[in-house]
Amino acid sequence: MSRPSDQNHRALAKALVAWYRKHRRDLPWRQTRDPYAIWVSEVMLQQTRVATVIPYWQAWLAAFPSVGALADAPLDDVLARWAGLGYYSRARNLQRGAQLIEAKFGGRMPSSALRLREVPGIGPYTAGAIASIAFGERVPLVDGNVARVFARLFAIKADIKAASTQKVLWAHGASVMQDLPAALPAGELNQAIMELGATVCTPTSPACDTCPVSGHCVALRNGLVGSLPVMPRRKRGDELPRLTSVALFMHHAARVLFARRTPAGLFGGMWELPQGATLAAARAVLRAPIVVGREVASHQQDLSHRRLMISVRSARWAAKGSTPLVLGKTEAYDKLAWLSPAQARAKGIATSTATLLAHLEDRVI
Repeated sequence: MSRPSDQNHRALAKALVAWYRKHRRDLPWRQTRDPYAIWVSEVMLQQTRVATVIPYWQAWLAAFPSVGALADAPLDDVLARWAGLGYYSRARNLQRGAQLIEAKFGGRMPSSALRLREVPGIGPYTAGAIASIAFGERVPLVDGNVARVFARLFAIKADIKAASTQKVLWAHGASVMQDLPAALPAGELNQAIMELGATVCTPTSPACDTCPVSGHCVALRNGLVGSLPVMPRRKRGDELPRLTSVALFMHHAARVLFARRTPAGLFGGMWELPQGATLAAARAVLRAPIVVGREVASHQQDLSHRRLMISVRSARWAAKGSTPLVLGKTEAYDKLAWLSPAQARAKGIATSTATLLAHLEDRVI
C-alpha cells in the first residue's frame, strides 16, 4: 500500500477544502463553534443518518443547552431525549462525560484532542473532530467515511477495520493535515474528507467523475475503486448469537408494570417490561408471587452483534388486592413503576419495548 509521503498532500488538502466550501451541506451543527454542540452532533451521527439526527440534535440542545445542564439532568430525561436513536450507551456516556467535565475541567470542554481523550466516551475520532472544528487544532481524524476515502485515494488493500490498517489510515490523515496550508482551517479539512465520503466517495456507485480529488486517486487510476475498501464480511442475522428473554406483561388501571435497567450494560437506564433470560429469572424480578399466562407478543431484532428475541407472557399477582412493588433478587433493575405507555415513552424506552407496546397497548384498560 502507498505510504503517506508518496502523495502530493498539499495540493490534495487545498482541493478538498476548496470543494468543501462550495459544496458542503447546510447542516445546523456547522453553524456553531460551540464544542459541546459539536460533541453532541458527532456522538449522535455515529451509526445514525444525518436526516434522523437533525431534529434530535436540536431538541437535545433545547433541553440540555450546556455541559452543566446535561451533567445535572435526571438520567430518565437524558434517555427519553435519546429514545429512537438506538445505541443508548452513547447517551449515558455523554452524560458521564459532561459530569467529568464539570468535576475536572470546571464545566469547560478541553481544547486539545489529548485532553478530550480523558472524557468518558470520547475516542480518537471524536476528540479529533471537536479539537479541529471547535478549536482549530491541527489534528487528524478517521471515521468510516474517512477510512473509505483514504482506502481509495491511497489504494489501501488491507482490511480497514484491522488495527494495523487503522495505523496506516491515521498516518495518512496526519500527513495530509501536516501539509495543509497555514491559512486553511484544520476543521474544514477534516469535514471536507468526511463530506466527500458521505456524498461523493460513497460505499456503492461513487461519483468519481465529479470527485474534486480524482486526479490524486490511486484506486481510480488502477481500476480498483469497486474493490475498495476491503471490509470484513458482516454476519447475517441468523449467524448472530442469540440473546433471548422472557418478559412479563402486567397491567392495571390503564397502567403497565415497567422496570428500569441499572445504568450499566445493554439498554442501561431504560424502562422496559420486567424480564429475564428464563421465566424463572423474570419471576425473580418481583418479590411477590405471580401467576403467568400465555404468550401475548414477541419481538425479534438484530442488534450490532447479537439477535434479540423476546417472548412476552401475560401475568398477574397471585394474591388478591393491592400488592406493593418490591424488587426481587435481580442485578438487572433498580426500580419498578406502574406507568402508562405514554409515560414510559417519555421516560425513555428502547425500540424493542416500543414495538412490543404497539402490539399490547390495546389491552391496557
